[in-house]
Formats: sequence, structure tokens, C-alpha cells
Amino acid sequence: MNELQSRKQLLLVESELNRALLNREWHKMADQVHGFARGVKTFNSMASAAATLVAGLGACRCASAAPAAEKPSWFRTIIKNAGLIEIVWSALWPSGRDQKE
Repeated sequence: MNELQSRKQLLLVESELNRALLNREWHKMADQVHGFARGVKTFNSMASAAATLVAGLGACRCASAAPAAEKPSWFRTIIKNAGLIEIVWSALWPSGRDQKE
């Protein structure tokens, strides 16, 4: 084997090594991007739940701030608060269908 052939072999081996390193780096970067995307989805879910909670509390506060001619019955108060609790519950713990996405 002459010098030119050995140099060619060396360049081919180096090229394969660089290709393997690039492939490994690409997969590491893709894993990091997927992890980041999962974090964004989690943050988005938390922000959505917080916004729903704030909106629900704001609606509850505005409704109670209005002057009432008479005091509402305890049954009506329970029903009204149950609706607020349901909104907050569904925002914090979405159904199984939403979690799979």
C-alpha cells in the first residue's frame, strides 16, 4: 500500500468517525428539544390553570360585590360555589384524554 492509498484510507475512517459523532450530537440535541417541548407544555398547562383560577375568582368576587336586595339561600350559594370548584378542578386536573396529548 503506497502513501496515497493509506492517506485515502485514513481520510475515509476519519470521515466515518465524524459522521458518527455528528449523528450522536444530533440525537442529543433532539432529546433536549423534546425535553424543552415537554417543559413548555407543562408550563402552558399551569398557566392555563392559573388563568382559569384567576378568572373564576374574579367572577366570584364581582358577583359578590354587587349589592343584593336579599341574602341568597344557602342552597344557591352551594350551587354557585360548586360551579367555581368544578372550573378550578377541571383546569388543574384535566381529563385523561388531554393528558395523553
